[in-house]
Amino acid sequence: MGDNNHYFEEFEVGVRYATTSRLVTMEDHLAFCKLVRYEVPLFLDEEAGAKTNFAGMICPSHLIMSFTTAMTGALFSKSILGLLAIERAKFLAPVRPGDTLRTEVEIIDKRLTSDGQKGVVTFRDHVYNQSEKLVFQNDKIALIKCKSGHQTDAESK
Repeated sequence: MGDNNHYFEEFEVGVRYATTSRLVTMEDHLAFCKLVRYEVPLFLDEEAGAKTNFAGMICPSHLIMSFTTAMTGALFSKSILGLLAIERAKFLAPVRPGDTLRTEVEIIDKRLTSDGQKGVVTFRDHVYNQSEKLVFQNDKIALIKCKSGHQTDAESK
Protein backbone atom coordinates (compact mmCIF):
# COMPACT_ATOMS: atom_id res chain seq x y z
CA MET A 1 0.00 0.00 0.00
CA GLY A 2 2.94 2.35 0.67
CA ASP A 3 2.21 6.02 1.28
CA ASN A 4 -1.31 6.24 -0.05
CA ASN A 5 -2.68 8.94 2.24
CA HIS A 6 -6.31 9.94 1.71
CA TYR A 7 -8.27 12.92 2.97
CA PHE A 8 -11.92 12.98 4.02
CA GLU A 9 -13.23 13.89 0.54
CA GLU A 10 -11.38 10.99 -1.05
CA PHE A 11 -12.99 8.23 1.02
CA GLU A 12 -16.15 6.75 -0.52
CA VAL A 13 -18.62 4.65 1.44
CA GLY A 14 -18.52 1.03 0.25
CA VAL A 15 -14.99 1.16 -1.17
CA ARG A 16 -12.41 -1.33 0.13
CA TYR A 17 -8.69 -0.67 0.30
CA ALA A 18 -6.17 -3.52 0.50
CA THR A 19 -3.09 -3.33 2.72
CA THR A 20 0.27 -4.99 2.60
CA SER A 21 0.62 -8.30 4.42
CA ARG A 22 2.55 -9.02 7.59
CA LEU A 23 4.12 -12.25 8.80
CA VAL A 24 3.66 -12.70 12.55
CA THR A 25 7.02 -14.12 13.59
CA MET A 26 7.68 -15.95 16.83
CA GLU A 27 10.11 -13.14 17.67
CA ASP A 28 7.35 -10.52 17.18
CA HIS A 29 4.96 -12.58 19.27
CA LEU A 30 7.36 -13.09 22.18
CA ALA A 31 8.57 -9.47 22.11
CA PHE A 32 4.98 -8.21 22.28
CA CYS A 33 4.15 -10.52 25.19
CA LYS A 34 7.27 -9.35 27.01
CA LEU A 35 6.56 -5.67 26.28
CA VAL A 36 3.03 -5.75 27.69
CA ARG A 37 3.89 -8.37 30.33
CA TYR A 38 1.46 -11.01 29.13
CA GLU A 39 2.30 -14.06 31.19
CA VAL A 40 -0.60 -16.20 30.00
CA PRO A 41 0.44 -19.80 29.23
CA LEU A 42 -1.89 -19.86 26.18
CA PHE A 43 0.34 -17.18 24.63
CA LEU A 44 3.70 -18.55 25.73
CA ASP A 45 3.57 -22.33 25.96
CA GLU A 46 2.62 -24.66 23.11
CA GLU A 47 1.91 -27.49 25.55
CA ALA A 48 -0.43 -25.34 27.64
CA GLY A 49 -2.15 -24.12 24.49
CA ALA A 50 -2.62 -27.70 23.30
CA LYS A 51 -4.83 -28.32 26.33
CA THR A 52 -7.29 -25.60 25.25
CA ASN A 53 -9.92 -25.45 22.52
CA PHE A 54 -7.31 -23.66 20.39
CA ALA A 55 -5.11 -26.80 20.21
CA GLY A 56 -1.92 -24.78 20.54
CA MET A 57 -0.38 -21.44 21.39
CA ILE A 58 -2.12 -18.37 19.95
CA CYS A 59 -1.33 -14.67 19.63
CA PRO A 60 -2.90 -12.16 22.03
CA SER A 61 -5.81 -10.16 20.63
CA HIS A 62 -4.01 -6.84 21.12
CA LEU A 63 -1.05 -8.04 19.05
CA ILE A 64 -3.44 -8.71 16.16
CA MET A 65 -5.11 -5.33 16.63
CA SER A 66 -1.74 -3.56 16.78
CA PHE A 67 -0.39 -5.18 13.62
CA THR A 68 -3.56 -4.58 11.61
CA THR A 69 -3.84 -0.98 12.79
CA ALA A 70 -0.28 -0.37 11.60
CA MET A 71 -1.14 -1.98 8.24
CA THR A 72 -4.03 0.44 7.71
CA GLY A 73 -2.17 3.56 8.82
CA ALA A 74 -0.89 4.51 5.36
CA LEU A 75 -4.48 5.23 4.28
CA PHE A 76 -4.63 8.28 6.54
CA SER A 77 -1.15 8.78 8.01
CA LYS A 78 -1.06 12.50 7.15
CA SER A 79 -4.77 13.26 7.43
CA ILE A 80 -5.79 11.61 10.71
CA LEU A 81 -6.54 13.96 13.57
CA GLY A 82 -7.42 11.27 16.08
CA LEU A 83 -9.03 7.92 16.69
CA LEU A 84 -12.44 8.44 18.30
CA ALA A 85 -13.54 4.86 18.93
CA ILE A 86 -13.05 1.19 18.21
CA GLU A 87 -16.31 -0.71 17.98
CA ARG A 88 -17.60 -4.20 17.18
CA ALA A 89 -14.23 -5.95 17.54
CA LYS A 90 -14.61 -9.65 16.83
CA PHE A 91 -11.90 -12.28 17.02
CA LEU A 92 -13.19 -14.93 14.65
CA ALA A 93 -10.33 -17.44 14.47
CA PRO A 94 -7.00 -17.90 16.25
CA VAL A 95 -3.84 -16.28 14.93
CA ARG A 96 -0.58 -18.08 15.60
CA PRO A 97 3.08 -17.19 15.21
CA GLY A 98 3.91 -18.04 11.61
CA ASP A 99 0.60 -16.76 10.21
CA THR A 100 0.57 -14.00 7.60
CA LEU A 101 -2.11 -11.34 8.01
CA ARG A 102 -3.54 -8.85 5.55
CA THR A 103 -6.30 -6.30 6.01
CA GLU A 104 -8.99 -4.94 3.75
CA VAL A 105 -10.34 -1.61 4.97
CA GLU A 106 -13.94 -0.88 4.04
CA ILE A 107 -15.42 2.60 4.34
CA ILE A 108 -18.67 2.12 6.26
CA ASP A 109 -19.75 5.69 6.93
CA LYS A 110 -18.55 9.28 6.75
CA ARG A 111 -19.90 12.66 7.74
CA LEU A 112 -18.50 16.16 7.62
CA THR A 113 -18.20 18.08 10.88
CA SER A 114 -19.88 21.48 11.28
CA ASP A 115 -16.67 23.42 10.61
CA GLY A 116 -16.24 21.85 7.16
CA GLN A 117 -12.53 21.24 7.73
CA LYS A 118 -12.70 17.64 8.95
CA GLY A 119 -14.97 14.67 9.00
CA VAL A 120 -15.69 11.47 10.87
CA VAL A 121 -15.00 8.28 8.92
CA THR A 122 -15.87 4.74 10.02
CA PHE A 123 -13.36 2.20 8.72
CA ARG A 124 -14.15 -1.53 8.99
CA ASP A 125 -11.02 -3.69 9.09
CA HIS A 126 -11.44 -7.17 7.63
CA VAL A 127 -8.34 -9.16 8.64
CA TYR A 128 -7.48 -12.38 6.82
CA ASN A 129 -4.80 -15.00 7.34
CA GLN A 130 -2.71 -16.73 4.68
CA SER A 131 -5.60 -19.15 4.00
CA GLU A 132 -7.96 -16.23 3.30
CA LYS A 133 -9.86 -17.01 6.51
CA LEU A 134 -11.41 -13.98 8.22
CA VAL A 135 -9.73 -13.93 11.65
CA PHE A 136 -10.59 -10.47 13.00
CA GLN A 137 -12.88 -7.57 12.28
CA ASN A 138 -13.44 -4.18 13.88
CA ASP A 139 -14.74 -0.70 13.15
CA LYS A 140 -12.44 2.26 13.73
CA ILE A 141 -14.02 5.68 13.91
CA ALA A 142 -11.55 8.43 13.11
CA LEU A 143 -11.44 12.17 12.68
CA ILE A 144 -9.93 12.91 9.25
CA LYS A 145 -8.81 16.26 7.75
CA CYS A 146 -10.39 17.60 4.61
CA LYS A 147 -7.94 18.14 1.78
CA SER A 148 -9.11 21.67 1.08
CA GLY A 149 -9.91 22.59 4.65
CA HIS A 150 -13.21 23.89 3.28
CA GLN A 151 -16.50 22.44 2.12
CA THR A 152 -16.39 19.26 0.05
CA ASP A 153 -17.32 19.47 -3.65
CA ALA A 154 -20.67 17.80 -2.97
CA GLU A 155 -21.61 20.43 -0.40
CA SER A 156 -20.66 23.40 -2.53
CA LYS A 157 -23.07 22.36 -5.33
